[in-house]
Amino acid sequence: MTDASAVDVSGDLWPLYRRVFGDFEDLVAWREQVWDRHASRAGFRLALARHHGALVGFAYGYTGEPGQWWTDNAAAVLHPEVAADWLGGHFELVSIGVDEPARHAGVGRQLVAALTDGLAHARWVLMTSADPSDPARGLYRATGWAVIGAGLAPGHVIMGRALPPRGA
Repeated sequence: MTDASAVDVSGDLWPLYRRVFGDFEDLVAWREQVWDRHASRAGFRLALARHHGALVGFAYGYTGEPGQWWTDNAAAVLHPEVAADWLGGHFELVSIGVDEPARHAGVGRQLVAALTDGLAHARWVLMTSADPSDPARGLYRATGWAVIGAGLAPGHVIMGRALPPRGA
């Protein structure tokens, strides 16, 4: 696990994030609207994958709680009983990104394992593509996640992974 303060956000993480997702053109906007807020949340965890010293993948998440944008919006789209069971005190896998040349080599699976290793949260959630043939869906399904409801936007679903109670 990597401490958020130990990563070179501007020179290392941001260029990879932009290549993988392309949803922000500006580092300052991404930091203000996403990264800095997320990195300061309770339970924040960051996993990095490097190949010959170069960053090729990352995954991060934190403890999701009511009052946070994603948790509140997920609660609005999930069935009320599902939302009550899954949301609040859950681990929210926010983002996982692997550089194109490093894909299909197990990097995503390693990142998910590193990010979730030792988590005490009983419930983990994320949002991903609704397309069952999407490689991300395959990764999550293969690592124990299942669809628990519709996503916040068309073409997306919310997936969850529940852990057995300790000592079970």
